[in-house]
Amino acid sequence: MENLLPLGVASRIIGVCDQTLRRWDNDEKLVATRGGNGYRYYNFNDILKHIPNSKAKPFIKWAGGKKQLLPDLLTKVPEQYEEYIEPFLGGGALFFALCPAKAKLNDSNAELINTYKVIRDNPSELLKLLVDHKKSHNKEYFYSVRSIKTNNLSDEENAARFIYLNKTCFNGLYRVNKKGEFNVPIGSYKNPRIVDLDNIYACSKALQGVELFCMDYSEFINNHVKPNSFVYLDPPYIPLSKYSDFDRYTRDKFRVGNQIELAKIYRDMIDNGVYAILSNSSAELTIRLYSDFKQVKVLANRFINKNPEKRGKVEELLILPKREKEIEFPSTRYMGSKSRLLPYISEALKDNNSKTVLDAFSGSGIVSYHLKKLGYEVTSNDFLAYSSSVTRALVENKSTLLSADDIYELLRHNRKSKRFVQTKFKDLYFSDDDNKFLDNTLANIAKFSCEYKKSLALAALSRSCLKRRPRGIFTYVGFKYDDGRKDLSFSLKEHFIFSVHEFNKAVFDNGKENKTHNVSVMDLDVSSPDLVYLDPPYFSKFSDNDYVRRYHFIEGLCKNWEGVDIQEHTKTKKFKKYDSPFHTKDGTYKAFEFIFKKYKSSSFLVSYSSNSLPDKNELIAMLEDVGKKVTLMEIDYTYSFGNQGKNINRANSSVQEYLFYAE
Repeated sequence: MENLLPLGVASRIIGVCDQTLRRWDNDEKLVATRGGNGYRYYNFNDILKHIPNSKAKPFIKWAGGKKQLLPDLLTKVPEQYEEYIEPFLGGGALFFALCPAKAKLNDSNAELINTYKVIRDNPSELLKLLVDHKKSHNKEYFYSVRSIKTNNLSDEENAARFIYLNKTCFNGLYRVNKKGEFNVPIGSYKNPRIVDLDNIYACSKALQGVELFCMDYSEFINNHVKPNSFVYLDPPYIPLSKYSDFDRYTRDKFRVGNQIELAKIYRDMIDNGVYAILSNSSAELTIRLYSDFKQVKVLANRFINKNPEKRGKVEELLILPKREKEIEFPSTRYMGSKSRLLPYISEALKDNNSKTVLDAFSGSGIVSYHLKKLGYEVTSNDFLAYSSSVTRALVENKSTLLSADDIYELLRHNRKSKRFVQTKFKDLYFSDDDNKFLDNTLANIAKFSCEYKKSLALAALSRSCLKRRPRGIFTYVGFKYDDGRKDLSFSLKEHFIFSVHEFNKAVFDNGKENKTHNVSVMDLDVSSPDLVYLDPPYFSKFSDNDYVRRYHFIEGLCKNWEGVDIQEHTKTKKFKKYDSPFHTKDGTYKAFEFIFKKYKSSSFLVSYSSNSLPDKNELIAMLEDVGKKVTLMEIDYTYSFGNQGKNINRANSSVQEYLFYAE
């Protein structure tokens, strides 16, 4: 049934009532296919044969017009909706195909919307002016009309000029210079159809009662979209070329930040019950921006290219309002991350009545984020600035996002940026272009006054480095461990754009006052949380637990290398590791005893490994010494230790993960 149209949609396309189509089916004039539900469905190609010549169709050529995608689009249209909404109108192919009874249409192009209004309200005067243009048309006349200042023209004259230039310019392009002046050259048409009387009147009829707007798309959506609306979004497409071009101007100055912002607006609409379809290019960024939703690949002919050999069919995406997965924490390959333990943590806490939780060693931040999703008031802490940047961005932060303007500011060239990364880490971890991007972005982040925006940007930048780096660590130099992962094919700038979207998407408010700290657990001062979650560095004879050695680069990034002592004699340019009691066996035992005693009035959930010390019996004894009753959950687990693959006993990577619940 996927390529068939329901009765209500088919009748609107042809321009007849539902009962007429039922009669045609009975008379075998237009035979329907019966679905399993008994309803009638119609083949699109059969419908085309019955569309009258008087049916309205787009009155202009428009780059990216959707006429050829109508078979794909129309099969996705809901059978019932109260109002049709289109924030990026353009040529209006889907609107004219549907001719909905009630519609609100918008475009930021003022000349385009004026033309729609004139066609709706005064088609006769418009046609008279178009006849004059047709009579006078030649190359000299085209350029004289193109050079006219539109400020002194009437609405009808502006509309006629707009249509005339569209019908006679190269490929129907609409492009303006920095002054806002139309600058497309004349096309090579022998007999351009400047006057299309029947279609102008048909379009005028279709536009009667339609509300037309010229405003920012987000404001338009916010003001006019309701749960019973059908919304079609056809924004300026994400270029299929390199992402280094994303921050350039496209139509309506629609930059990469606007694409990220639009993806959030789309998610919000779907979550509020709106039926919305969106089309865009098949670029990697499109796929990632809408990865939560069903994506359908379609083929479209594209003719706007100065090289005819590069014209032809291109793959595009339709985004449909069906969630394929829920919003997730931005993933990394961070050592010791507990992403696979989250279901067990939820199980261990299912009967827990705690309201406040301290995550004393937040690490990747995923457990703090999970506890926030479970509804706890979370206090998150870690001695790494990187970890605290993540939890400040996603746990403490309730609603602050990086806006389209923020993203533009982060990506734009900063003449005052320093060359610290380019000089200090040249040829160590990333390419010269990647290092230049890091210096520039750090300089732009420093301009932000909002700590949450700084944290979002630093967390996204750090994740980009982890994704771009083979094995996601900084214990070696070069790219010798390139395992062919797709992530390694993208630049840091591309990864940053992806990560900004992932972090923006993950921000939410659980209604609690969550907090983030960046201190040693031995210095942490948090008064009597109901529950303390502990996932400390594991002391083990099989692997060191020096997080600074593995992640010194992103730690330096988040601190802007302030207050750290870079060890210049080392190949990796790492800095001295932070003091931690968990670096020694004796210190580890004393730290556990100190924490258990300090928070003895709280319940505990402790994550630890079977190949680490203290062992499970010793930990149980420590907890019982402070008056706790302990329940132990043992989980088979495989670790990645974050090394280069040297001297690792693989038998010791398959261990049991312990979850001690003590109250």
